[in-house]
Amino acid sequence: MTYYPPRLTVAKASDGLTTSTSPRAAVAGRASQRLHIAAVALGGVLLALLLALSAKHPVLGPRAISPSILSPAIGGDFADPAVLVVGDDYFAYATNAAGKHVQVARSTDLRQWVMLPDALPHLPVWASAGGAYVWAPDVIQIGAQFVMYYTARDAAAGRQCIGVATSERPAGPFRDDSAQPLVCQRALGGDIDASPFRDGAALYLYFKSDGNCCHLPTTIWGQRLASDGLRLIGAPVALLTNDQAWEGDVVEAPNMLQHDGRYDLFYSGNDYASARYAIGFARCQTPLGPCQKPLDHPMLASDPTAPTPLIGPGGASLFQVGDATWIAFHIWMGGASGSVGGVRSTLIEQLIWTGDIPEPLAATAEQ
Repeated sequence: MTYYPPRLTVAKASDGLTTSTSPRAAVAGRASQRLHIAAVALGGVLLALLLALSAKHPVLGPRAISPSILSPAIGGDFADPAVLVVGDDYFAYATNAAGKHVQVARSTDLRQWVMLPDALPHLPVWASAGGAYVWAPDVIQIGAQFVMYYTARDAAAGRQCIGVATSERPAGPFRDDSAQPLVCQRALGGDIDASPFRDGAALYLYFKSDGNCCHLPTTIWGQRLASDGLRLIGAPVALLTNDQAWEGDVVEAPNMLQHDGRYDLFYSGNDYASARYAIGFARCQTPLGPCQKPLDHPMLASDPTAPTPLIGPGGASLFQVGDATWIAFHIWMGGASGSVGGVRSTLIEQLIWTGDIPEPLAATAEQ
């Protein structure tokens, strides 16, 4: 909540504090002055306390958006969200649902969202028909063009692979005229969950090899992109694998964030269709690693006791609003208390740092 401190006004002689030669008037005047000084001092103490609280939980963004997860920002079936800031508008993209290959919604305040037409109405020739296998889109603006990375079923390989589409508008329609996927490590089970990242003039793409589809290891990769975002440069670099107990057999949904000169790679682990699904992060020395996990547990895990019960949080997307960092992610909604069920809806809240460890603000609200 935005706090505007009270204006402190120091009275002057012209405001009614006058002097008098009468002893009684002089005493009254000195008492009035002491009361006034005490009030100003108290106001200063209160202001200092408020500023200290603001330093811990700062006022956020040009619109002073209040952080909250009390209700889904985007309800209904809106999974694997990615948020793009374009001027004063926000665009959120999500996995197929409601008869659309790629869902897209628009907002001016991160709270009220308007659903728009299918952002990718036509699939490329290499993709299997039907939208059930179109997952986890993400969009970056490069010059005057918007570039979307998305997952679809490669008809030839029978695996999930990553395509790239372009549009002149953030809402689309996006178009992919390519004859083959941008990324498709067929021998590793295919690839999903592509996410672009800009570091100065350099562009990178992060993705996951989908080994859990066919009893193979899962790995999160990073690779340089050409300046137009439409071609890969060099070879992919393995950054993370599932080597912690909470991750189970899966790490996926990578999303890189640069903060205070550090590179933090957020990701999801475990089975997306369970309450064990959770969000972790790794700290990387460069956009292409090496990366290490500073925690042995998730950054954000299921919490059925939260005001909005968090069941299977995952698919995180990080974005900036002014000086504040925000995180969008999905949870299961509609299941029995503490269980998976219904649909995956999107929550959006502020991300803060305790020391150098990131955590959603709501996770610390009652601490």
